Amino acid sequence: MALHICIAQLNFVVGDMPGNAQKIIAAARQAYERGARLVLTPELSICGYAAEDLFLRPAFIAACDDALKTVARELAGLKGLHVVVGHPVGGDVRSKSVQVQRRLNAASVVSEGRVLETYAKRELPNYQVFDERRYFTPGKGSCVFQVEGVSVGLLICEDAWFDEPALLAQESGAELLAVINASPFHIGKGGERVARMADRARAVGLPLVYAHLVGGQDEVVFDGGSFAVAADGTLVGRAPSFKEDLFDVKAEVGSGAVVLSGAMAPAREPEADLWDALVLGVHDYIGKNGFPGVLLGLSGGIDSALVLAIAVDALGKDKVRALMMPSPYTADISWIDARDMAARLGVRYDEISIAPQFEAFKESLAGEFRGLPEDTTEENIQARIRGVLLMALSNKFGSIVLTTGNKSEMATGYCTLYGDMAGGFAVIKDVFKTNVFALARWRNRNDPYGTGANPIPERIITRPPSAELRPDQVDQDSLPPYEVLDAILSRYMENDEGIEQVVAAGFDRAVVEKVARLVRINEYKRRQAPVGIRVSHRGFGKDWRYPITGKFRA
Repeated sequence: MALHICIAQLNFVVGDMPGNAQKIIAAARQAYERGARLVLTPELSICGYAAEDLFLRPAFIAACDDALKTVARELAGLKGLHVVVGHPVGGDVRSKSVQVQRRLNAASVVSEGRVLETYAKRELPNYQVFDERRYFTPGKGSCVFQVEGVSVGLLICEDAWFDEPALLAQESGAELLAVINASPFHIGKGGERVARMADRARAVGLPLVYAHLVGGQDEVVFDGGSFAVAADGTLVGRAPSFKEDLFDVKAEVGSGAVVLSGAMAPAREPEADLWDALVLGVHDYIGKNGFPGVLLGLSGGIDSALVLAIAVDALGKDKVRALMMPSPYTADISWIDARDMAARLGVRYDEISIAPQFEAFKESLAGEFRGLPEDTTEENIQARIRGVLLMALSNKFGSIVLTTGNKSEMATGYCTLYGDMAGGFAVIKDVFKTNVFALARWRNRNDPYGTGANPIPERIITRPPSAELRPDQVDQDSLPPYEVLDAILSRYMENDEGIEQVVAAGFDRAVVEKVARLVRINEYKRRQAPVGIRVSHRGFGKDWRYPITGKFRA
């Protein structure tokens, strides 16, 4: 005999309980028609992940309860179908000073109009972007249910990274583990998930099905790529990444063991994953928030070029507008290359010189600045004029401004508050400069969304990076070479290595101390930066919480 399992790898909207319920219902009906009798939806699918402090609102929990009842009622006529639905349950005891959690991160098994079982997540992550102990209390016990004669042990995400929940399921008679997940993407996370789930399957001697969320939610992206592993840890099926999919897994029962099989999406290169994560992050942030389009400053440099290419892949050329704002220090090749790239991608492109506004500002401040040389003040004025122009167009036409600063700049403060940091969404905020170049070259070799081959003019990639805010300026006037800077930042910022450790790894002490100081003194800027897509295991968002005021030195 065989059990047909369908993983409903779906993209939900946080807080849209009626819409999410209908998406689950439609997927379950389609899967049932194809023969599935067990449908797995991702963690907290009824409300979307993560709903953050919406979990604290009683009306939110009540709406989730209503949506779960809708799913059960609408699928009641599908005989033998079992659907696992993730949802929050319970309430809490709270005053203005004290809150005692009584809420659970749960999943229910719905069949023929009834909730057969409800299981609560036992292991609650509270690291990186996770904050589940703020909202939930740990569950207890195990959940094993029967579908077509197969005993299925249910786990929720973090449960499967620890020994006890799977062992309890095995002791309760599980022949197969079903793990529902909402695990945010970062570079390399997909391979790590498969390896850990393979370890879990081997530890209990049971095959495992991993059902994963897909979609963008504020700064995080969920990459799909649901999969199945055999009891010996062998990968036996994998769904596509970064797209919705109803992924079928066949569970053959014989000789006292369950054997899984499914289609195998091809392995992917890291740049393809990173590109798709950025594209999906932009697509869902714009779409789920209802913006009509995006606007960005196109400088002729590598960062804005990369953001433009990502935006067009995410939204299509008709929803993207580029604005070139030359200053007295803008090189001719910058506007030539900007025009070239806009033409290659077919986006609306306009030029507005900031020279008149810059002169007006200098004239207004002449009395105050008399006798003082020009410095970063005048550089920042130019950046802020550009920010004002972009935000004015955003206000007038409704398009959101995409900022173009990268992680190397965010780390060191090589960016201007209310200037190039002005905007609504920071696309490459978590991409180091060295990776910006790598992604640009990758995109010129690949056209994954059919929006145009080789979109970035080669000179944009090969010329030395420059903010072009003073004569003959290049980034390396102020910063170490990016290959050095990014290597130090990776160690110091992402991996928490101290200055002595970084120096011991072969880096010049003076350079390391300079970089560490820049990271430390620019926290106030990062606090005011727009939200941006997280693609590393530690970005400048929810998983970076440092005080602005403090004396500790690493």
